[in-house]
Amino acid sequence: MFETLGNKLQDILERLRRESTLTETQVKAAMREIRMALLEADVNFGVARDFVARVSEKAVGTEVLGSLTAGQQVVKVVHDELIETLGGTAHQPTLKNEGNVFFMVGLQGAGKTTSSGKLAQFYKSKGRRVLLVAADTQRPAAREQLRTLGQQVGVPVLEVANGETPAQTRQRVQDFLKTDFRDLVIVDTAGRLQIDEALMDQLADLSGAMQPTETLLVVDAMTGQEALNVAKAFDERVSLSGLIITKMDGDARGGAALSARFQTGKPIYFAGTSEKLNGLEPFYPDRVAGRILGMGDVLGLIERAQQADLAQMEMKKAGEFDLEDLLTQLRQIRKMGPLGELMKLIPGMSRALPEGFNVDEKQIQKIDALISSMTLKERRNPGILNASRRRRIASGSGSSVQEVNRLIKMHEQMKGMMKLLQGMQGGKPGAKMPKLPPGLGSFPGRK
Repeated sequence: MFETLGNKLQDILERLRRESTLTETQVKAAMREIRMALLEADVNFGVARDFVARVSEKAVGTEVLGSLTAGQQVVKVVHDELIETLGGTAHQPTLKNEGNVFFMVGLQGAGKTTSSGKLAQFYKSKGRRVLLVAADTQRPAAREQLRTLGQQVGVPVLEVANGETPAQTRQRVQDFLKTDFRDLVIVDTAGRLQIDEALMDQLADLSGAMQPTETLLVVDAMTGQEALNVAKAFDERVSLSGLIITKMDGDARGGAALSARFQTGKPIYFAGTSEKLNGLEPFYPDRVAGRILGMGDVLGLIERAQQADLAQMEMKKAGEFDLEDLLTQLRQIRKMGPLGELMKLIPGMSRALPEGFNVDEKQIQKIDALISSMTLKERRNPGILNASRRRRIASGSGSSVQEVNRLIKMHEQMKGMMKLLQGMQGGKPGAKMPKLPPGLGSFPGRK
């Protein structure tokens, strides 16, 4: 989401980074560019103005500190202020042993119901016993959607009936909990197309009856600055405690996320990173700031690896690395998410790759299909793949013999790369770096 803004800020700061000393004129010129980049990213004007003012105050007259040049020190100032704008330290909802009620509010289409399901998945994975309450009586499809999500997550869903009063809803929830103990209740309320007083009154009445421990506003990152007005209106009526920013994986300009915390004073608890049920992550201001400025998110990458159980991947000697191992490791890595997204978590990678470079996910799927069409004996001993076997594999995977041949060649190159890395670990000098396996990355207009 922050790619365009990040590229512009990185370009501006890269010029400053090279300077050992900076004049006030240079700093002011750079700050004007940063302000324009923020405004183009749909950051609230007041937020952009205050951000630049704070950076300018700390940057003007900066002297070399330690091993940092003046230009590098300005980069540090921008990074620190970006973290502060996004909320400073990370915050998460407060949870007690029991009696936790999350009240989900937001405009229709912001992803509120989906986020309710994702929260259920997130907290269930941490050992919580979750109950979902489908309280959106304005949109019948929302109750059906939440019912489906509940089945996928494996948690019960209590549906609010049309015409049911808030007091009746609370009593039904209490009756349910007496027979089936749950320590976290997530209430999916009716979405609003706009701020409507009558609907807001209904929401306030339900909030008063349910007495939520957390009231979470779901904000669509695509709504830009309008999200701030929405947040203020909801906060006035139901006292928000935190925000969830959805569609962080989309092509929004990032203004809502950068402005929301600063304007509302409410922390961003979670960010929606995909449509999948596990596509909800705790929001870490320092990590997001690092990604915007091209510093990567190594901790995020490690956490994804742990979730995908990559620690269990067995490292073999290069000569023992067969196609079965390749298939296993590809599938484990894909559990972490799209490869293009993962590469952005590596420090400096977004700037190191040539402009327009894309990881070809279809090619990864093709490799999976090719290896899956082989017998176990063929995967473990690719040397037996003669012409007739390759024709059978091509036919079984909907591919061509040429694609089978490219896979075999890629596997040999990967074995060569593993030998090189193992040689480096063993202190063997003089090896040449093999070429990267072909077909995994592409440029626009190039096959």
